[in-house]
Amino acid sequence: MIRVLLVDDQPLIRSGFRALLDLEDDIEVVAEAADGQEGLVLAREHLPDVALVDIRMPVVDGIEATRRIAADPTLAGVHVVILTNYGLDEYVFNALRAGAAGFLVKDIVPQDFLHAVRVAARGDALLAPSITRRLINRHVAQPLHTGTDTGLEELTHREREAVVLVARGLSNDQIADRMVISPMTAKTHVNRAMAKLHARDRAQLVVLAYESGLVAPRNP
Repeated sequence: MIRVLLVDDQPLIRSGFRALLDLEDDIEVVAEAADGQEGLVLAREHLPDVALVDIRMPVVDGIEATRRIAADPTLAGVHVVILTNYGLDEYVFNALRAGAAGFLVKDIVPQDFLHAVRVAARGDALLAPSITRRLINRHVAQPLHTGTDTGLEELTHREREAVVLVARGLSNDQIADRMVISPMTAKTHVNRAMAKLHARDRAQLVVLAYESGLVAPRNP
């Protein structure tokens, strides 16, 4: 059973998402919150698998709520997915830096929304390659940590290759095809890279890849 926490200051939005999620046999909404502070309290109380967090809220906004969840060792199993009205919301990339596993646009179709919740619960990043490239080009036009210790030197050649492909938006199966290895081996390379770089999830691995200069932004 996938346990979900809804954090949004608009009751109508929360009720709509809840109605959709409650129809699924493998998903349970364990709590709802109207702001980030309440969401943090409920996250600690219920330990959900996925927290769907609105980016703009009173008291504590989605970015700060995400940062606090990511910094709390007791909430390591909580995957935060940011909810936004705009595919290119100026705060989305900051949310990824704060520790979000990805983001969803609120007008997403129900089938894709449910799939995204399941993907997040597995620990995979919710980063559509086309939108990710546009976000990267807009917010990370040049590396932020060039010349500093990024930890990349700890990666093997194959692990670095896997990180580059993750940053390009490829799934484990696609990485396996590109690298001519099994999906399990691809997953192992990705997981080892995450551990060595201290990345919370694949989304943060993408951020680190671009910020370190391992992957250069492409034109939209």
